[in-house]
Amino acid sequence: MKRSVSLIVLVLIIAGAGTVLAEPPAEELGYLWSLDPGNGGDNFYFIPLLTLAAAASTDAPVQVPGSIRNNQYFLESLRLTRLAQDSFAEGDYDTSTQYAALAVEQARLSDEYVARQLKVKETDDAIMAAHSRISWAQLVEVPSRYPRQYEEAHTAYDNALVQRDEESWDDAISSAKQVLAALAGLAEPAAEPAAEPGEAAPLPAQYTVRPWALTRDCLWNIAGRDWAYGDSRQWQLLYEANRLRLPDPNNPDLIHPGFVLEIPSIRGEARTGMWEDGVTYVPLD
Repeated sequence: MKRSVSLIVLVLIIAGAGTVLAEPPAEELGYLWSLDPGNGGDNFYFIPLLTLAAAASTDAPVQVPGSIRNNQYFLESLRLTRLAQDSFAEGDYDTSTQYAALAVEQARLSDEYVARQLKVKETDDAIMAAHSRISWAQLVEVPSRYPRQYEEAHTAYDNALVQRDEESWDDAISSAKQVLAALAGLAEPAAEPAAEPGEAAPLPAQYTVRPWALTRDCLWNIAGRDWAYGDSRQWQLLYEANRLRLPDPNNPDLIHPGFVLEIPSIRGEARTGMWEDGVTYVPLD
């Protein structure tokens, strides 16, 4: 006797970044092999799987940027879904079943891709926060005032960078958080009195990049200025101190006007404040 089925979940219709089945709905799809399309008692419907998943879950969906959600696997799953629907409408149930299974597999790959990209972003955000704290520590002389805490923080930061390169995302996030913990609660030194008019000021700790057409600002030129290092070959020190905040961390040549450049100490010299045009600075020894 033929099985009469009133509802078959055939394919995925993915309406956003959400939950998909890890395996194809094999039992439901298997019914297609024994169904008689001429039997009026057999009714077929395409049901969005995401709708069923949402009905079974109380968790709010994760907000995923469109640039990540609309990846190649997601788009391929949509294409295969349409092919499954077309084959089903034409009565080619075997082909429809095959397309549906492929659509589910592509949706699974899309979920894996999205999860990885979100983890990468979480890792980079944690390392950025750690880098900012390390930069702050250098500006307020933590290495000399709190050497143990700074060494602990710097070691954890180096570990985070290595772990990120190894794609050990959770370990990198944990190491980045150790940086914040090591430097938590440290106080800034008492502010030094401002320089009197005509008196040389301490070297600046920051510099706001200006347009290339006016100042020829690049890391090489900035490092060579007297109030920086007086040596253009030290541009890599500027690069490493600011790399994670650059528009493209892998391109030291790309710095935009308005970008605030951190100038770390190179010889243990005191640095404070933002560079100001017209101010005379104490030169490096």
